[in-house]
Amino acid sequence: MADECCAPREEQPGTRDQPGPRDHAEQRGPRRLWQVRELHVAAVAALLLVAGWLISTWGDERVGAVVELAAAVVGAATFAPRAVRALLRGRIGVGTLMTIAAVGAVALGQFAEAAMLGVLFSVAEGLEHHAVRRTRDGLRALLDLVPPNVTVLRDGVQVAVPPEQIAVGEVMLVRPGERAATDGIVRSGRTTLDLSAITGESMPVEAGPGTPVHAGAINGGGAVEVEVTVPASDSSLARIVHIVEEAQDRRGRGQRLADRIARPLVPAIMVLSAVVGVLGALLGDPSVWVERALVVLVAASPCALAISVPLTVVAFVGAASRHGVLVKGGSALEELGRVDTVALDKTGTLTRNEPEVIDVVTPGNGRREDVLAVAAALEARSEHPLARAILGATDAVPDAEDVTAVPGRGLRGRQAGRRVRLGKPGWVDPGSLRAEVTRLQSLGATVVVVEVDGAVLGAIAVRDEPRPEVPEVVARLGRLGIETVMVTGDNRVTAGALADRAGIREVHAELLPEDKAALVSRRGRTVAMVGDGVNDAPALATAEVGIAMGAVGTDVAIETADVALMGEDLRHLPHVLRHARRARRIMLGNVALSLGIIAVLVPLAVSGALGLASVVFVHELAEVLVILNAVRAARITPLPAGRVGD
Repeated sequence: MADECCAPREEQPGTRDQPGPRDHAEQRGPRRLWQVRELHVAAVAALLLVAGWLISTWGDERVGAVVELAAAVVGAATFAPRAVRALLRGRIGVGTLMTIAAVGAVALGQFAEAAMLGVLFSVAEGLEHHAVRRTRDGLRALLDLVPPNVTVLRDGVQVAVPPEQIAVGEVMLVRPGERAATDGIVRSGRTTLDLSAITGESMPVEAGPGTPVHAGAINGGGAVEVEVTVPASDSSLARIVHIVEEAQDRRGRGQRLADRIARPLVPAIMVLSAVVGVLGALLGDPSVWVERALVVLVAASPCALAISVPLTVVAFVGAASRHGVLVKGGSALEELGRVDTVALDKTGTLTRNEPEVIDVVTPGNGRREDVLAVAAALEARSEHPLARAILGATDAVPDAEDVTAVPGRGLRGRQAGRRVRLGKPGWVDPGSLRAEVTRLQSLGATVVVVEVDGAVLGAIAVRDEPRPEVPEVVARLGRLGIETVMVTGDNRVTAGALADRAGIREVHAELLPEDKAALVSRRGRTVAMVGDGVNDAPALATAEVGIAMGAVGTDVAIETADVALMGEDLRHLPHVLRHARRARRIMLGNVALSLGIIAVLVPLAVSGALGLASVVFVHELAEVLVILNAVRAARITPLPAGRVGD
């Protein structure tokens, strides 16, 4: 709290260098509330204040006053020294106001009031610091998923070493029940991996040779040998922690609004207080008006306002990260809480992203194998999701030359001296296969036509099955009052077939990447675009909120999106939208409460209706309420186990 509320913050630990698996322990704050230093100081000051009051009531008033003065000094120890140091650097904050008020109260002989100010302000400060530390510690606790030691195979011998000593290319032995220390690829053995701590999904995934393994994954089956692909300090888990810690410091519009109000408010309060004291002293009793000036100083202090938004952001972002959702700071959170339209990409978002060839049709007596061979020759140079399905359907992959991609349409090149093309029926005319193409599209398949030297060789139907949870997700979004729209580059028939099964009424098909971006930008609403983070980059960047799906281990998706769903369960989408709305309501409620308290207390302070003790109590109570309300944003319920259809 103190000066950090209204002055530039000093760099926080972990916001620049990524913490290693063992480094984060030293950055931890107190685990228990009773271990917080500010609360210790407040307790001592409170005991001294009570002792002073008892001595003054039943003993020597002078001794009691000395004890109360000691209570005031002890209570101010949590903020006054820091406020003085900040003032010497030209920084004025809430701690400055409180220090002036405490010194003024002591100068007027109001030792008990000064002590009460110190006690209550220290309590509020301790609660805030503890809330922030607990959230950050909970985030860094993700790094506890990395085991203290890992077994590596060196010259055929099993050696136990700390994770930070693992070199890229070495082989880790991960036994049943153990966690992976860093990212790698399974080289031998088969097992199941529990990724719930990373993705928030409880269902384990099968793993075998070639399967990527992420740091923190629990081996639930047999022992596997995993080749290390990155150092432990650069693992997907370490990157997640680093990105979220940076995101917690990013400022949204609500936070910037609170800052715009709070920063000029501090010097304005000092001017107002001085005016009240000077004018009052000229017109009446100087001691009375100096006291009122001090009361105004405390009443108008904007600390509750300054912490109302950032504390909520820190609580929500940290909690979301522990449930498999990365939210890139206050701006993303605020926009997420305002979303009223969700645009969903089809491939990899509404579908499993596991396309398979379901049929190959040819004109006349054409051979299926020839069609697949030409298609595979072109797709071997492509990263499109359909390429995996076509390459997996044939063993023959001949060489192709001069292969170029036509974005949103298909591929062209040369194979065995022939001009070949593969693409959408609208780009490559299916000719006599038009009826077959329409039939396959009505089954929900994506069809590509293969052409050789201007003649149709055949058509390939590829279908990517929809995720079983999609109808439930669309229904949940509808109950939240959020409109769902499908945007896809696929044809209208195929897109419509999937939309009917999912319950999506509005479909925009046959879109190029730039068309998706244009559609998202012109809707005139708060749109969240959900895609894979790579192919949908223009639309993700254009939308108010870009949400990457299945982003664990994908650097591009995590870095470019505003929000990243680490797992593959689309139910995370309505889940995080519902909690983001709640967090936004908490932010707005905190801002309203903070401004309302100032608006009520200042006139009462100027009129003399409230004394210093009363204003201090109400002011600090408001801060505590704001803190307690903000930490409610961290209450995110986990998704129920399993998925629809599992």
